[in-house]
Amino acid sequence: MRSSDIIVIGGGVAGLSAAAALSRNAKVTVLEAEEAVGYHSSGRSATMLHYALGDPHVRALTLSSRTFFEDPQPGFTDAPLGHRMPVLVHAREDELGELDALTEAIAPFAALERVGETGIGELCPAIRTGEGGAVAALVDHDGIRLDTHALLQGHVHALRANGGELVLGAPAANLRRDGGHWTLMTARGDAFAAPLIVNAAGAWADTLAMAAGLDPIGLAPLRRTIITFDGPAGVDTAGWPFAKTVGDALYFAPESGRLFASPMDEVPTEPCDAQPDEYEVALAAHRVEERTTMQVGRIHSRWAGLRTFAPDRHLVAGFDPRSEGFFWLAGQGGYGLQTSPIMAKVAESLIAGTPWPIGAVTPDELSPVRFLG
Repeated sequence: MRSSDIIVIGGGVAGLSAAAALSRNAKVTVLEAEEAVGYHSSGRSATMLHYALGDPHVRALTLSSRTFFEDPQPGFTDAPLGHRMPVLVHAREDELGELDALTEAIAPFAALERVGETGIGELCPAIRTGEGGAVAALVDHDGIRLDTHALLQGHVHALRANGGELVLGAPAANLRRDGGHWTLMTARGDAFAAPLIVNAAGAWADTLAMAAGLDPIGLAPLRRTIITFDGPAGVDTAGWPFAKTVGDALYFAPESGRLFASPMDEVPTEPCDAQPDEYEVALAAHRVEERTTMQVGRIHSRWAGLRTFAPDRHLVAGFDPRSEGFFWLAGQGGYGLQTSPIMAKVAESLIAGTPWPIGAVTPDELSPVRFLG
């Protein structure tokens, strides 16, 4: 039996960032079911920090996390955690009301520029403009393309530097509360114990709760698909922005000499190793050709990831009152990377008693109690 103060179940960005923060004052063990960190969600993300996601609650968490990416603590990583990439949200004539509403919603969090067809063409000449195409857009020139690998490995390094442990290939097979401790057996027979469990299991967070004898809180895993393809021949696309329709129809951006695109699908699924479906792959190509002047020839790669949302689409962090020492850190949805720094501080505050780190969001707004009736 290997004992710790805290066991974090889940080696995605939520679990690793919280574990790194908590390891400053406690012995922390992270158990990840797969053989790599960030396997199902964090490593399959579009990796953008921007404010065209969520609502004021999510945007406040994102804004509070931004300085971590811009100025990481010394020794966290040898590589930058991201680089500037403009975010361009474009709209057709019949979508201008939606663009106005989004501009008003984002304005408290970012400096925005409103551009017309000429400005759209200067930033991203592939976007279809004019009749039937985009006529206006809002631009955030300070979007950040995040480096997921550097972020995850930075947290692993910090965890280990503080004496914490990361165990890969360790899916939980048995979990029970006994004598003031949680005891957990992995599928390969390793045993772990700690008085406190952090449930950062992503799409499997409800499943883990049920294994602990708790009713689920209603988390919904949704599949999202991304493809990569060549940009227009002879065109350097490296300086193009992260371009998104004002509605949730399409986003695309430069990716290692090519472009990636997603139809922003949200397909309900069971927790699984998500694989791209041919319909969503074809839909991504169709929407690229519908909204831009580009033709998608060969699709070079395709993948899918899970984005898991709570019923109200807000993040979940807090102790479950139904069982001692069971802490939820779940429901990151599509915001997990860009909110992970502040959510790690939230977990540290609620577990270790450090000062509450964000004035715009209260503990009650994040607590799992809101789903318990």
